[in-house]
Amino acid sequence: MSNTARWAVIAASAALVAAVTGCSSGQTPADAKGGSPHPGAMAPSSPAASDPSIPAGPGPQSAYTVQQQPAPGSCHFRYTADKQPLPDPKCTPGATNPKVTPATLKTTICHKGYTSGIRPPANITGREKKANAASYGYTASLHDAEYDHLISLELGGDPNDPRNLWVEPPSPGHKPGSGTDNPKDRVENRLKSAICSGKAELTKAQRAIAHDWTTAESVLGLDR
Repeated sequence: MSNTARWAVIAASAALVAAVTGCSSGQTPADAKGGSPHPGAMAPSSPAASDPSIPAGPGPQSAYTVQQQPAPGSCHFRYTADKQPLPDPKCTPGATNPKVTPATLKTTICHKGYTSGIRPPANITGREKKANAASYGYTASLHDAEYDHLISLELGGDPNDPRNLWVEPPSPGHKPGSGTDNPKDRVENRLKSAICSGKAELTKAQRAIAHDWTTAESVLGLDR
């Protein structure tokens, strides 16, 4: 075999080895970084939209400051079939107190006097209430409206997160000028008792009251 023919054979063999090696590696740039791409593989699913998590607020503060409220007119009340008021879920989705967990119930909401020790003072909430009334376009007497914790303090709601507070109009049949008499408060008391007695789970009660206080007890099976 001539030298020219011999070098031609060597070159062809080298090219064949390189081609086989490149095909057998099977790597892509993603593989080299530890990925494992599979055509048609589904991306991880997002949390179910029907079970949104409630945001956690900053929790109790040693000194509270006035919190900024949503822009005037940007929030809108909702009403149940029997005209009970509900907040705008975009403005007031609720916010939890991170200090209250299933493991801390005995030392927090189930401990007498806990909520009175974390409640913001009136000189703070009074100014927030006026600003929040503007957020909701509420123009009736503030004397009859409660600046309400959507998730109450006794259910582990955050004390002063603006996502957990709203100007709640009076219920149907309320006598103008008579002050607040909120049936939601009585629901909250019963839910707290259920939580502290082990009849209801904390997080489920928080979600139920944040969604619709008028149906919270039935959702939790406490109205049977």
